[in-house]
Parts: sequence; C-alpha cells; structure tokens
Amino acid sequence: MNEKTMINVSSTEKTEEQEIDLIELAQKVWTNRKLVLKVCGVATLLGILVAFSIPKEYSTSVTLAPETSNKSNTGGMGALAAMAGINLGSSSGEDALSPELYPDIVSSTPFLIDLFNVKVVNKEGNMRMTLYTYLDEHQKAPWWNFIMSAPFKALGWAVGLLKNEPKEDESDSSVDPFRLTPKEEAISEALSHRITISVDKKTGVTTLSVTMQDPLISASLTDTVMHNLQNYITDYRTNKARHDLAFTEKLYKEAKENYYIAQQKYAHYVDGNLNVVMQSYRAEQDRLQNEVTLAYGVYNQVAQQLQMAKGKVQEITPVYTVVQPATVPLRPSKPNKIMILIGFIFLAGVGSIGWILFMKDLCSGWKKATIEDKSVGTK
Repeated sequence: MNEKTMINVSSTEKTEEQEIDLIELAQKVWTNRKLVLKVCGVATLLGILVAFSIPKEYSTSVTLAPETSNKSNTGGMGALAAMAGINLGSSSGEDALSPELYPDIVSSTPFLIDLFNVKVVNKEGNMRMTLYTYLDEHQKAPWWNFIMSAPFKALGWAVGLLKNEPKEDESDSSVDPFRLTPKEEAISEALSHRITISVDKKTGVTTLSVTMQDPLISASLTDTVMHNLQNYITDYRTNKARHDLAFTEKLYKEAKENYYIAQQKYAHYVDGNLNVVMQSYRAEQDRLQNEVTLAYGVYNQVAQQLQMAKGKVQEITPVYTVVQPATVPLRPSKPNKIMILIGFIFLAGVGSIGWILFMKDLCSGWKKATIEDKSVGTK
C-alpha cells in the first residue's frame, strides 16, 4: 500500500508541474501579447498585399463519358477488377489507347504545338490573337516576379550583346516540333501546366480542365482541347480501318474499270459478228462472255468488301458523350485570398509565439554568455 501511495503522489506532482508549466507559458505569451498582435497585424497587411498582387485565373472544366467496348470475356474478374480501380478490358485490340494515357497525350509536344495557332478572343473583345501571342505577350504576373527576374534579364541581355547572336525571325510563324526555340519551349511548358486531365479508372469518365487569366479564353480553349483530343483518339483507333478502306476503294475502282472494259469488248465483238455462225467466232464470244462474268464477280465481291470496310470504320469510331460542356466561368478559381490571408496570420502567430517561448530566452542567454566571456577575457 505504501508503494502505491508513493506512485500516486509522484504522478500527482508531475501533473501539477505540467499544469504549472502550461500556465507559465500561457502567462508568458499573454505578457507579450502586444508583440503577437503587432506581428499578426503586419502579416495581415502583407497577406492582403500578396493576395491582391496575384493575377486572377479562371478554370473551365468539361466532363466526357467515352464509349468503351470490352471484348475480353473477363466475367466476374472484370467486375472485381473494376471495384479495385483496374480496367482489364482496355489493353487489347483497338482499345490499346487506354484513357490512362490521355494526360500524356495532352501534355505531349506535338499536341501542345497544334494549339499555338488557335485564335482566341478576350472577354472584352478588344484583343484577337493566337494563343501563342497571348501566352507570350499578355500574361500578368505579381510584382515580385519582375524584381526577381530583373538580374537574370540584365545578365542575359549582356551575354547576348557579347555573343552578338542573331535575333529570331518573328515573321516565321512555323514551329518545328523537332527543334523548338527557348521561347517556344517555355510557352509549351507553361501551356502544359495550364491543362489538366483526370480519368476515373472505374468508369472511364474523363475530366478536362483549362486555367487561363481570361474567362472567355479559358472556356474557348477548353472546348478546342476537347475536340483535338477526340480527333486524336479517333484518328488513332480508326487508322488501320481507314487504310484498309482506302485500299479497298482502290481495288473497287480497278475492278469496276476492268468490268466495264470487258463488257465493252464483248459488246463490240457481238455487234460486229451478228451473222457469223463459225465455231471459232462462237468460241471467242464465249471467252469474252466468261471474262465479263469473271470481272463482274470480282467487281461485285470488292463492292461488298467496300461496304464492309465503311461499316468497320463507322463501328470502331469512338463516340463521346459530353456530360458537362464548357461554360464561361463567372468567378476566378485562383487566388484564394481568404486562405492566403489565414495562412499569413497563422504563420505569423506561430512564429511570434515560438519566438516568445523559446528563441527569446535562447538569444538572451547567448548574449549574456558572450558578455561574460568578453568580461573574463578583459580581466
């Protein structure tokens, strides 16, 4: 009993010491509350300045539900895989281009370069230009970007003068995907960061989002990217079928031409030998008639194959249902001024309290130790 009593007493003393320490810390913070309020006030002003210095950006999103054809007989395994977020039927045949590859397609250099010459118009309607010109010349930036980039721009200007590099020909609007200029590469990278795409692995529903500093440009570019992506996927999946269709059309024209030629030869021969009863003439007539029949059979067969090839192209052409179309956003998505302000105030409060509780005593102790060392050294 004595040991238990001693343990209880010691635990009670530790609890009281912790409570006393917390009370002392709270009192210490309360004593220096003016410092905390001043720091938070300064942080509030800085937060407001930063929040209103960041340019507004608008995001537009569209939702697509692609038509999927699952030809693999996975049965219950397919259902279980779908519950786990795995699509077993998207890796075979014409579905080799799975929706999981859509983000890579949109961020690829050829896809982005195709968007450079897209015509855009701002909300006010006073600027009509290409997307490349808009991203290059009409992008707003916070004031600190100019301060931070000024030394690098000056250095680059000086290096350019020393090297005497020739200026780029602005009149040449063609872009070589194999050899991009530094400016084209920078704009392509900036554009890729403004286009995001996500795919639900279970349902295949695709969400495409584009962020721009103008709401109308954001909506129009979203619609353009959506159609370009649909055309890319359609061309990919129907590539072989379209080649087969073109080859079948070529065979159809040749078979049709051969049939007409054989038919004309037979007709001319029959018209020129109506009253001839010789066996040799009848044998030649039978031969020409057989050629007509053979040519017609080939022509008829190729014509059927042509119709089947056209149906094949139509069958494998993917169909997309636009669940949520692109609309002009009414409110900016960035920046979130409230969260920026709260973040500044929170960091300022935590930093000032940490200074009061820990750093202030450490700094004062370090100063005292330094002064004592100096006084000892002078003696």
